[in-house]
Amino acid sequence: MPTTLTSIPDLASIPGPIVLAIGVFDGIHLGHQSVLERALEDARAADGTAVAVTFHPHPAKVLRPHKATHLLTATPHKLRLIHALGIETTLVIPFTQAFAATPPHEFVRELYTACRPLREICVGHEWCFGRARAGNLELLRIMGNQLGFQEVGVAAVEIDNQIVSSTAIRTAIEQGDLDPASRLLGRSYSILGTVIHGQHVGQSLGFPTANLSAHNEQFPPNGVYLVTAQLGSRTLHAVANLGTRPTIASPPTASDRRLEIHILDFAEDIYGQDIEVTFRRKLREERKFESLEALKVQIGKDIGRAREILSNGA
Repeated sequence: MPTTLTSIPDLASIPGPIVLAIGVFDGIHLGHQSVLERALEDARAADGTAVAVTFHPHPAKVLRPHKATHLLTATPHKLRLIHALGIETTLVIPFTQAFAATPPHEFVRELYTACRPLREICVGHEWCFGRARAGNLELLRIMGNQLGFQEVGVAAVEIDNQIVSSTAIRTAIEQGDLDPASRLLGRSYSILGTVIHGQHVGQSLGFPTANLSAHNEQFPPNGVYLVTAQLGSRTLHAVANLGTRPTIASPPTASDRRLEIHILDFAEDIYGQDIEVTFRRKLREERKFESLEALKVQIGKDIGRAREILSNGA
């Protein structure tokens, strides 16, 4: 079973030797995956344990709250993706102003002291950490030589002559370029959310929807999408509406932006459960209809289009 630690001293409970993969890891894209997979590989070779170390909230939320970018993966989603790679133990360090002021050598020594023993620290080759971002791979090398652990700096990953980065992925998703974003992620873009009660308008129209309180912050453009919904161990097909519901909300505002999905051939009570929604194809733009009846007709067409695409193996 996956284990999530919440403080550095908790590492003492993990059987060593320990290989740490450290990073913010927003998105768990191909670059992040290369760091995590290297740590997992080295831990297996040493008959030890790989631990992914990350932070909550995202450091930018604390250090630059008015300029913080939208998250690709909030912490629960990030942990789910890390565990899916095969790393069962994660350490989520609370990121505070006080923690940000920690000198980098103190942070490394605290990790070293907690691990029994520390075998390796694996990071992206340009990763910086600690007060004033003064810590880097060179510091890890020096301290590793002093204390007896290895340091590994994993090179950036390039796809189609583009360096994989959370910024590039975030921009692509915001612009609706889901295919390029998926290539950089190494997976289709998805949003994790919890099913909450809505106004039950879809049910009154004959198309019940699951309204999601999304954990992610970065959304693709508004519209109607063919998606898959991961509910526990089940992968279900669905049609999603992302937007302000202009036919229902009057007047619609950006703050009313919602994600709701109609799961095909499904009739279960799933309130309170988490669903991971993966975007497959955009079916149309969101628009306002002259009546609820006109909206109902269009929803039927959207579902028909989705079934047609699925029947063709897309």
